[in-house]
Amino acid sequence: MKLAQGVIMAWGSVRAHPLRTLLTVLGVLIGVASVTVLVAIGQGSTRQIEQQLQSLGTNLVAVNIIGRGTLNSLSAEQIDRLMDMEGIDAYAPVIAGNVTVKAGNRSMSAPLEATTADYAWIRNYEMERGRFLLDIDNALAQKVAVIGPEVASELGLADPVGETVMIQGVPFRIIGVLESKGSSIGGSNDNRVFVPLQTSRVVLRTAAIRTVYVRVAEPEYVPGVVNLLNLRLTNLFGGTSGYSVFNQQEMMKTVGDISGTLTAMLAGIAGISLVVGGIGIMNIMLVSVTERTREIGIRKSLGAKRRDILFQFLVEAAMIGGIGGLCGIAAGLGGAWIFSRAMDMPAYPSPGVMLLAFGFSLGVGLVFGIMPARRAARLDPVEALRQP
Repeated sequence: MKLAQGVIMAWGSVRAHPLRTLLTVLGVLIGVASVTVLVAIGQGSTRQIEQQLQSLGTNLVAVNIIGRGTLNSLSAEQIDRLMDMEGIDAYAPVIAGNVTVKAGNRSMSAPLEATTADYAWIRNYEMERGRFLLDIDNALAQKVAVIGPEVASELGLADPVGETVMIQGVPFRIIGVLESKGSSIGGSNDNRVFVPLQTSRVVLRTAAIRTVYVRVAEPEYVPGVVNLLNLRLTNLFGGTSGYSVFNQQEMMKTVGDISGTLTAMLAGIAGISLVVGGIGIMNIMLVSVTERTREIGIRKSLGAKRRDILFQFLVEAAMIGGIGGLCGIAAGLGGAWIFSRAMDMPAYPSPGVMLLAFGFSLGVGLVFGIMPARRAARLDPVEALRQP
């Protein structure tokens, strides 16, 4: 039997029972659609995180002080000595905390970071209006502040630059508003307040530095800088438990690995429904063999060979799986688009995964169609013709 003839006969059989075919296809459709949507969401989330990390630069290194014994922070002088090495373009110590910001009769709680002028360049912050902190602001401990657009909105400041706000009850003059940067792994980048490092005692009641952001000159210098920082910090703390050094490149790799694993797990779980759909195909094909016993007997009596009968039913099972796969891909694309719009998150359907899911749906049809097809091929033509 030729392939074209088998396809025509299989299509005729599928069209003869539209409702039954639809219910059988549904299991495969749900499986393929689930795989398509979940992988699209997983890849979209991974790309979003990678873009956020890349926006900070691949040559960013963050040093966090955990503390060991009596040493639980660093001073500005210790950081200057620690960062005195080739390959570092700039570094910005940070003292962070939450504060209450008030303007007029409005107030809000916001994260505050006391830092230096290089912070904006190191973390890729742009200004919407005004300016960022300067070295002179830090040297003179000026009571000036840079705020994010979300803070300006919450405080009802239409033109914030030049306005005075109260931070922990202390008046600060706003000198700049950051350009909107959205959210990242650490939360909203627009709900931030920045003040000079030397004013941290005024608003945070501490001068203990536990975070330093470092800008390495070139990405290829990052491993060497990280190794030297680890060596110096180990000597300073007498071990590796008192600090942590985060490398942006390693973070991107880790995030990619985790996201890839989770996406694979979700796709595997969704793939189970494909197997369930395959069982449905096998069940329907067994019913079809029973219903068409007399037809099989007539075909065999007219000269059809066992392999012809086997081929006919395998093509029919593969066709049901293929229809389910195509409909599932269409449903998956639609579902990914709806999810992306509803949740305001990117979703990137993978052509490779969709092709694999379609091939798997064909394979499911073939695998689960083998037993019914073999049963049909083994029917005795004389016994088959006796069936009513």
